[in-house]
Amino acid sequence: MTLTDFPSAIGRRALVIVAALGHFTAFFIDLLRNTPSGLRRFYLTILQVQAIGNRSLSIIAASGAAVGLVLALQGYNVLSRYGQAESLGVLVALSLVRELGPVLTALLFAGRAGTSLTAEIGLMKAGEQLAAMEMMAVDPRVRVLAPRFVAGIISMPLLGAIFSMVGVMAAYVVGVMMIGVDQGQFWSQMQDGVDVVKDVGNGVVKTVVFGIATTFIALYIGYESKATPEGVALATTQTVVVSSLSVLFLDFILTALMFSKP
Repeated sequence: MTLTDFPSAIGRRALVIVAALGHFTAFFIDLLRNTPSGLRRFYLTILQVQAIGNRSLSIIAASGAAVGLVLALQGYNVLSRYGQAESLGVLVALSLVRELGPVLTALLFAGRAGTSLTAEIGLMKAGEQLAAMEMMAVDPRVRVLAPRFVAGIISMPLLGAIFSMVGVMAAYVVGVMMIGVDQGQFWSQMQDGVDVVKDVGNGVVKTVVFGIATTFIALYIGYESKATPEGVALATTQTVVVSSLSVLFLDFILTALMFSKP
């Protein structure tokens, strides 16, 4: 490539990126338009909630317990230096409901349910099931994608709440039952320090946004994957990478909007 070819190469690359972003946006708008169809097919949505939500429950609960145990040990180690060990409850609760609960739930959801959705849609495309639906005048985005999209949005906040709840209970076991933090102080300071709207509500908003992002990315990559075994394998890997980066980027944006000082 000569120096004179460099600007044209950049221009071609920019056109490819703009076209990809346009297709991505059009796909998202079309899926949102078909979302009411997913709600009308409620039985399909319930099946998908069971498939991608209920089957992710074990890893979410186990991870929440592990995070709660570690937070309690590390938090007590720091707070006891300043004579504030009784603030362990509010420290753990705020860490979970504001940040760790939504983010870690979304990352685990992307790794467990997101890859499953991508592989399922990719295999349906490789097996020409999606093409067969189109031949029978059945829109795959309405019949296949919309129920899964709605199920992901429903499942994520529930899984996030379970993650935070299990984490707090695990911290209670370590802090109160094992270390000896006063039980009344543990719960009372948590109740006084955690605001339902500002803290819990914003955490729920995060999980909803993460649910929309991770589920859509999984469905989009699976739907646009190459109809080959190698294409499906590559798509599942892309789902984890893109979803994880999207969650971390969206978390920064949402945190800046929600908790920054006016």
